[in-house]
Amino acid sequence: MQSSKSPLAALTLAAIGVVYGDIGTSVLYSLKEVFGSGHVEFTTGNVYGILSIFFWTLTVIVSLKYVVLVLRADNNGEGGLIAMLALASQAVKDKPRLRSVLLAIGIFGTSLFYGDGVITPAISVLSAVEGLEVVSPRFAEWVIPLTLLILFGLFAVQKNGTGGVGRYFGPITVVWFGVLAVLGVGNILRHPEILQAISPHHAIGFMWHHPGTTFIVLGAVVLCVTGAEALYADLGHFGKKPIRLAWFAVVMPSLTLNYFGQGALLLDRPDAVKNPFFLMAPDWALLPLVGLATAATVIASQALITGAFSVTRQAMQLGYLPRMDVQHTSVRETGQIYIPFVNWGLFVAIVLAVVLFRSSSNLAAAYGIAVTLDMLITTTLTFFVIRYSWKYPLWLCVAATGCFFLVDFAFFASNMLKLLAGGWFPLMIGSFIFTLMMTWKKGRAILNEKLRADAIDLPSFLDAVFVNPPTRVEGTAVFLTAEPGAVPNALLHNLKHNKVLHDHNLFVTVRSHEVPWIGGTKRLEVEPLGHNCWQVVVHYGFKNDFDVPRALEHMRTRGCEIQPMTTSYFLSRDVVVPTIGSGMAPWREKLFAQMHHNAGAAADFLKLPNNAVVELGSKIEI
Repeated sequence: MQSSKSPLAALTLAAIGVVYGDIGTSVLYSLKEVFGSGHVEFTTGNVYGILSIFFWTLTVIVSLKYVVLVLRADNNGEGGLIAMLALASQAVKDKPRLRSVLLAIGIFGTSLFYGDGVITPAISVLSAVEGLEVVSPRFAEWVIPLTLLILFGLFAVQKNGTGGVGRYFGPITVVWFGVLAVLGVGNILRHPEILQAISPHHAIGFMWHHPGTTFIVLGAVVLCVTGAEALYADLGHFGKKPIRLAWFAVVMPSLTLNYFGQGALLLDRPDAVKNPFFLMAPDWALLPLVGLATAATVIASQALITGAFSVTRQAMQLGYLPRMDVQHTSVRETGQIYIPFVNWGLFVAIVLAVVLFRSSSNLAAAYGIAVTLDMLITTTLTFFVIRYSWKYPLWLCVAATGCFFLVDFAFFASNMLKLLAGGWFPLMIGSFIFTLMMTWKKGRAILNEKLRADAIDLPSFLDAVFVNPPTRVEGTAVFLTAEPGAVPNALLHNLKHNKVLHDHNLFVTVRSHEVPWIGGTKRLEVEPLGHNCWQVVVHYGFKNDFDVPRALEHMRTRGCEIQPMTTSYFLSRDVVVPTIGSGMAPWREKLFAQMHHNAGAAADFLKLPNNAVVELGSKIEI
């Protein structure tokens, strides 16, 4: 982890920029949506009650659940839903049925991340640009085109990498949080009594006297904690201490001051509900504030796009998505990647969201369901980690996660009221991605089962071949095979058509595991087969970069030195043919066959040199 190598202050600054960009821009629309909904009457008691609910939502969900509890559940220093899923599935590996259920739940949560990834940039940038309407109503017609232009620019620069832009994330976001605090304090000074809303009795009183209204407005209140999952997802980049320090020292105080400042403004001017954030500022500061808000929302969106690239690569390496073109944008930072298909797929979906919903208020109706479902899933997986991996007593595990589960469920149930008003949109995206992931995973399992059923035992085959050996040619042949111990189709084709065998032959299987990192010393598992032949299994964690030639360099200690100029890599290019049978539903088999056909080249995914790859095809019916 970087925390041992970089100064705490630098990591904390970077964490403010990357981790808290999303939650930091929630002030643009959260309080506006609660009071703008028309469900809450403008009274001093109600303003106090809502502000108290905001403060304690931030405290319970972010401070206690994520910062205190969930950050402890690291997977070898890594965080995020996939890391948590790996921890939970390992904790219940002796319970196969429960493990399969948890895997499905976790993958569905990962799929919802893409739905969140569409709504977040759309609502964030749109809400910032809508500040122009406060400057002058004449700008209203330019809001949508300008939002789309900014988003296009953001996605167009992704191929250049985030390294150059990233160094400015922290300072700009620190300025943003400083401005949030200053704006809030300026309005609080007019009504310092508003700080009494910190007391939980105001929240409890509001909920007691308005239970129905409370349930409805929770769907808007939850907007103030969107981005909380990033706390855990970015654990591996910054470490626990910088993330916690950034939250308690900078982010939480700034957000609290700004929300309370908006509340103080509403006490004076209920008509400011149309955009309380921008109306807190003096007229001369409006345009600079719109510019700063736009920069902050772009940063928040950038962090989420980067997260989508990372999640996609992890899902590919765990076998839930087909291979895609992954481009590294930094020679020093392996985590800085660019996936063109994901980048432009997200952009198209975001454009659709902006054009379809047309305002941040309408998008707020679509926001929340995916976020609260992910929160519920994280809480559920955390229970299984602390119960079965950490071995804590059952009563303590229920107490530690039960209250968070009830809070998360209340927010989720409230957001379900917005299902027809727009909540269906991120759910539709998440369900589509989930179908792709589970179809790919199931299809790969069926395909591997078919290959195993038709496979010839490799040691026995080699013994038979060397009874009357073919001509040996100089160099090394690396045969990639899905199953160790089975004869690769590429070897059969090579012997049939070329009637030769190389001096050195490696039968290589690549394995990805439910841990983030596997070190170089544990990379290779080698079994000699005689006659200068070896069975090799190459192990990777889901955050490791696949690089088979580099891994095979360690074979020199086993008597087989890989020389780039004399090494050939043989791959089987299987064509999947759907058939009526006991596999999957016909439509899923056709979907899998199409995904398999369009999958990226294995040679590129495994970093094989293009001028040394030989692909031999075969058809497989499933």
